Amino acid sequence: MNILFFLTPKENVSHVEEDDTFRQALEKMEHHGYTAIPLLGKDGKYIGTITEGDLLWCLKSNDFPSLKQMEGIPITSINRRRDNKAIHISVSMEELFDKITNQNFVPVVDDNNVFIGIITRKDVILYLANKLDEKIN
Repeated sequence: MNILFFLTPKENVSHVEEDDTFRQALEKMEHHGYTAIPLLGKDGKYIGTITEGDLLWCLKSNDFPSLKQMEGIPITSINRRRDNKAIHISVSMEELFDKITNQNFVPVVDDNNVFIGIITRKDVILYLANKLDEKIN
């Protein structure tokens, strides 16, 4: 089986870009109810992951700025404590399982290291549960 079976393509993935602000990231995460979101470069390459924790630590270190002040804080200035490690589009299922056990989502990149989407832990678990159910029944 190919890992692309699990892929949620970039156009269906909420993400922030390197020229976005703290406020834009915060509002996007709030709107979608996410606790982590991919950070992409202008060239479409995966940079890392912005988490709620990253935003909270930034709030504290900036003396709890107002929403207006957050518009002046570039998302790239926020320290990221833990980036979700990306996988290449051609990795094996075993490599995917290794990553997905430790991350809620795994970013997927192509041969040029351009972000093409994510694979979520939920999708993998649902697939495996369905396969188990088929074997039992």
